[in-house]
Order: sequence, then structure tokens, then C-alpha cells
Amino acid sequence: MRTPLQGRAPGRPATSPSAATPRRIRRQWGSERSRAALPMVPPRPSDRRITLSRLAPVVTVLLWLAYLVTTVLQEFLNHGQLGFRFTMEEISYVLVVTLLTFSALMYLVQRKGALERFRDHHRAPRAELDRHFAGRSGSMTVLVPSYAEETEVIRTTLLSAVLQEYDGLRVVLLVDDPPFPTAPAVRERLDATRALPGRLQALLAEPLTIAREAAARFGLQVDLDGRADAALLRPLADAYSACAAWLHAQADREDVADHVGEFFAERVLRDLARDLQVTVDALEAAMGEGASLPVERAAELHQRLLRVFACELEVFERKRYANLSHEANKAMNLNAYLGLMGGAYRTVQTPEGPALVPAGARRAELLVPDAEYVLTLDADSVLLREYCLRLVHLMEQPGNERVAVVQTPYSSFRGAPTRLERLAAATTDLQHILHQGMTAHGATFWVGANAVIRKRALADIEEVGTERGHVVRRYIQDRTVIEDTESSLDLVSHGWSLVNYPERLSYSATPPDFGALVVQRRRWANGGLLILPKLAREVLRRRRQGESPRPVEVLIRVNYMASIAWASFGLVFLLAYPYDSRLLSPIIVLAALPYFLAQASDLKACGYKRSDVLRIYGFNLILLPVQLAGVLKSLQQAVTGKKIPFARTPKVKNRTATQALYVLSPLLVVGFSVFTAVRDARLEHWPNVAFASFNALLALYAVVAFIGVGHGIADVARGFVGLFLVEREPERRAEETAADASVDWEGLLYHGAPGLPAPVLTGVVKEAQR
Repeated sequence: MRTPLQGRAPGRPATSPSAATPRRIRRQWGSERSRAALPMVPPRPSDRRITLSRLAPVVTVLLWLAYLVTTVLQEFLNHGQLGFRFTMEEISYVLVVTLLTFSALMYLVQRKGALERFRDHHRAPRAELDRHFAGRSGSMTVLVPSYAEETEVIRTTLLSAVLQEYDGLRVVLLVDDPPFPTAPAVRERLDATRALPGRLQALLAEPLTIAREAAARFGLQVDLDGRADAALLRPLADAYSACAAWLHAQADREDVADHVGEFFAERVLRDLARDLQVTVDALEAAMGEGASLPVERAAELHQRLLRVFACELEVFERKRYANLSHEANKAMNLNAYLGLMGGAYRTVQTPEGPALVPAGARRAELLVPDAEYVLTLDADSVLLREYCLRLVHLMEQPGNERVAVVQTPYSSFRGAPTRLERLAAATTDLQHILHQGMTAHGATFWVGANAVIRKRALADIEEVGTERGHVVRRYIQDRTVIEDTESSLDLVSHGWSLVNYPERLSYSATPPDFGALVVQRRRWANGGLLILPKLAREVLRRRRQGESPRPVEVLIRVNYMASIAWASFGLVFLLAYPYDSRLLSPIIVLAALPYFLAQASDLKACGYKRSDVLRIYGFNLILLPVQLAGVLKSLQQAVTGKKIPFARTPKVKNRTATQALYVLSPLLVVGFSVFTAVRDARLEHWPNVAFASFNALLALYAVVAFIGVGHGIADVARGFVGLFLVEREPERRAEETAADASVDWEGLLYHGAPGLPAPVLTGVVKEAQR
């Protein structure tokens, strides 16, 4: 029997499969041509690849030791008493080279652990997942923090979340925009964002009705002691088929404007539809053979269909309430809602604005249910099917009771239309591998783009403070702009562990232009140094308790938090200081070779070119000033004690302008490398000439390919003109001036006397009245 939904979208004519093909957009030369998504389950590494991954760290260490012996020690023995300058150069050069080699070694160690995890990973069978979650009463709340996001970007994120298979799923959009904008365009976008949960709830009503009606008919007809024959399996197959057709229809309706839209239509909507169709095909085959299923299995299949489409959606805006945190960062947006979970509240009016206060169930205007698990999801990220199912299944296996966070570090959307986005995506996909290696060595860090978190673990790390005189609760640290990194250490210090699931089940947007990338990478470089003391205290605490953390865990964590700092300063020293050519040896170049070969191999495995390893090197050279700026911001916060403002990565359709400093600085890298090459050529220091020429060539390529000559000129000109512009303060309207002159009697009653002597306070009131 064919249902009305099969083969066509409701209310519109049948659409060809090519309806979801993206509209033609302008693509740069050298951009990503392939749109094929990476496999959900990484291919099993060969024995040869794993063997080489074990040899690479050993070779790196041996070559580094050989360099120390043959170059540094030999120079000392051959020349006896060295001059002070050469000795200082030798010490600093060896320190820089050692730190850079250490970072390369950590890459190789993590890579080895990741490959071994990929080799040993076995997916739980689909039937085991259905059995595990059958009749389960757990709940999950998905929190999607959003600030000034495009409505369509949020929509795809929310829809990927609501289509997760999970009982008791609630998806809450945490809108962090100012609640009362005056600009018409901003107000219109905010209204559309607020309406999204209601629109999606209505959209899901159709397939949810199909699933509920099929389950109700099954419940009326089933014999609990019998088996499900064709009479019971046919309605089940029809319901699956109808829901699959609905998903295909939604994919046909998608306005696919770019590679992200195409990914969503194909990998989220159509792949889920194909997954449901697999069940239809299996049921059709069983009925064709006259076979039957156990009633329990048929019931699990009905429950699965309900899990896919049953979800509650809500929107919450913390800035509407005066007594909630208004700190401008993602962490406090999440914390504000986490602090309300499990409570009932009503709104009271105060001179500062509406405030939420606890209330009994009868008087409550806002009920915030508690949940066993919380899923945090960035508003530009997308989850693949079974994300929640597989991650929670892992958390509920015996022995995992103290796992606080499970995540799949996000991968990049394929088919990037610009060279820069393609290369930024390549570094993102490499990071997925490295984070798997962290888990292999017990050094996992929470990556905030997406994660399933055990709510009980967040309660363990709760901190209570005040903001503007109101009590605020912090579960996720906001002391630095890399809030997830510090919170990871808090969880570990309370006896919890974190795990990266070895599959690619989440995807997130990468910056499309250099301006957006600057904001993102400067934020990533800021904060690691501030968290290092907390790591040191945690290591000492564990040693005092006799736990003795593994050295490799500590080394990986130190490298994760501090490598950006020492690598940035180290490369600047190598580029800028004219070191004696005797210190540069072919052996140290060979020591770096395993790292570059391994990275090239990983790029190839992720669908990129091996030669991209050179492009990434040049890419990192032009990002040196950006990373240094982030590190210096960390040092500024350490000295002043003032929090650095959270800078969100711009996600706009038009190009994000870049500060002139970050355009001119890469040109200085190119110019100084050329100067160094010419100078050392005259001195016949040929190793230095080769190194400087190599850097100049790759940095120049990166400037042209990733910043762009025209865009660079425009950004520098904009920065130059900006030096002579003074922002004019808007004139205050007459009614605002009059409001200032009136007596805020409500405020005086609410706050009390502002610490002034009574005569002075009386004078202030009289002056305001006058």
C-alpha cells in the first residue's frame, strides 16, 4: 500500500532528485571541488600505517638527540671556550628547536593513539541500540546558544537536533541578541529567530502524527505473547515509508544556496530518509518470505520512529531578565539557563526590569524541566543521525559511570568555495584525528561546538558568584574565552573523565574569509597560558593523593594549552634573528620530516592533497601575527586581571573586513625573509638562505591565495581612513533628558540609599526635582 506522501512532497508536484543541487556560486581557483562527505566511520587503518605511526615518534626523538650531539656538543668540544654571543645564540636556538620538535612529537603521539582507536572501534548494532533505549525514561535538553546568527543557519542546526532519535528530547534556542533592537532589519531578523521553534514544531506535526497513529494501531492489535506477522508489519512499513518520503520532500524544498545547504539536505535529511528506507526494505523482504518478528522487536521499531520526530522546542532570552547574567559570552548564556533547570519561576517587575523568581507550581509562569543529559550545540553546527543515540549509549555502558562529556570533535563541510575556507577545513579535519589521540592517552579536552554532558557532572563543578548584585551560577568557566578548555580541567579535578567518540557525527562551519579567520584564531590563541597554573595544581593534587597522572597525558595537555605561544614566538625568532649558520643542520630538518610526512598522509586520508601540507605551513606563517596577538592578550589579562571580551566568529554572507595590522604583518614576514636570504647569500650562509627563501615563497603564496591582493589593499585603505574619522556621539532626545531629571523613586525604594549621607542624598533628590 502506498501512502499519499510517497514519491512527492505534500501540496506540491513531484520534484526531481536534482532539486537540492546548489545554485551556481562563484568559486575560486584552488577551492574544494569534491562535495563527498567523509565517512561516518573512519576506515580501518592498515597494519603498515599503524607500524609507521609507532616508528615516527621514535625517529623524531633519535634525530633530535643526534642533532644535540653532532651539532651543539660538537661545536662546544671543537671550539673549547665559545664566545658569549654564540653561547647565548646556541642556548636560544636549541630551546626554540626543542619546543617546535616537541609539538611535532605530540602530533605524532596523538596520531598514533587515534589510529589505534580507529582500528579497535566497533559500532554497536542497530538492534542493540533499539533494545537499550526501549522503554527508557531518560531525558535530554539540547541548548543552542545564538547571537546575531542568520536565521537559516540556526534553522538547519535546530532541525538537525530535533531529528535526533531520543526520548524526552527538548531543544532550547538560547537567543542572546539585545531583546529590543531599534534597527528595522535587526528587529525583523530577531522576530524570525524567535519564531523558529514554533515553525519547526508545526513542521514536525505531520510525520509525528503518522508515527503516533501507527503505534496506536499496533498497540490495539498486538498480542504480547505472539509474533508480529504481515498484518502488523505492513502498517509499520507504511509508516516508515511515509516518513522517509516526508524527509525527501523536505530535502527537495531546501533552498540550497551553498555547500553547507547541500550537506544539510543530503547528509541530514536524505541520509535519515535512506536509513528509514532500509527498515522498509527489510520489512518488505521479511513479509515476502512469510516471516514474522518478535512483538518486542516490532514495538522497538515503532518506538524508534516516535523518537525521531517527537521533540519539544522552545526559545529563551536571558537578557530579558534583570537578575540573570548579561556577560557577553557563550558560557554565561549557557550558564544562565543551566542555573534555571529543574525549577519553576514567575516574573516580577523591578526598576531594573523583569526578574525571574522561584514560584510554586501553581503560580509558575515558566517551568524549566531538569534533564539527565545536556547537549550543547553551536548555532552553526549540524548533527548527523544517531549522534545522541550512540553517545548516550556509550555513556551508559558499564564502567562509564564517571564519564562526564562525550563528543565527536566537529568536521568541516566539504565543497568550500574559497581557497582559505578549504585549507581552514583541512586543519579542522586534522584536529578531529588529534582529539581522538587525546582520548587514547586520557587527555581529552571538551570542544564546545558540540558535546553530550552528564548534568550531574555539571552540578559537581558549580560555582556561585554575583553579578550586578544578583546571584549567578557558573557551570562552564568564563574566565577565559576558551571556556571549554578550563571546564575540562574542572571536571577532571572532580574525578570525571571526557571521551571523544571515534566517528564523524558532527559538522561545523569554518571561516569563509581571512577577516573571520582572524577573529577565530585570535580567540583560540587567547587563554591557554592562563589555564596552565590550574593544570599544574591538578597534577600536584593527584600526586599528593597517590594517583600519579601518566606523563604523556600531562605533556599532551601542556602542549594543547601552550604550544600556540611557544610556536609563535619560536618561529618569530627563527625568522627574525640572524642565527649563526653553524647551528642549522640537515639533521634537525630530518627530525621534522616524520611530522610533515605524517600530516601529508593524514590530509590524503581526509580527502585533501598531500601538497596541502606546504600550503598549511604558509597559512600558519601569515597567521603568526594573529596568534601572537592572542597570546599577548592572555598576558595582558594575567597582569591586569581584567577579563578579555569574548569575540564571536563572524558568520555573515559578505566578506569580513580585516584589521590593517593583520594584512601588513604577513607582508613584513615576506619582506624580512627576502632580506634575510639576500644578506645570508652575501655571507655564504647557504642553509640560512634556503630556509629564508622557503619561508618567503610560502608566505607570499599564502598572502596572495588566502588574503587576496584586492581585499588586502581595501582593508589597509579602510584602516588608514579610519585613523582620521571620529565617531560622533548621537544627540540625546529631549524626552531622554527629561527622564534623567525625574526622580527614580522606584529605584530608590528598590536599591535603597546609594551609600550617601542622608543630607547629601536629600540634596540629590531636590536637585533632580528642580
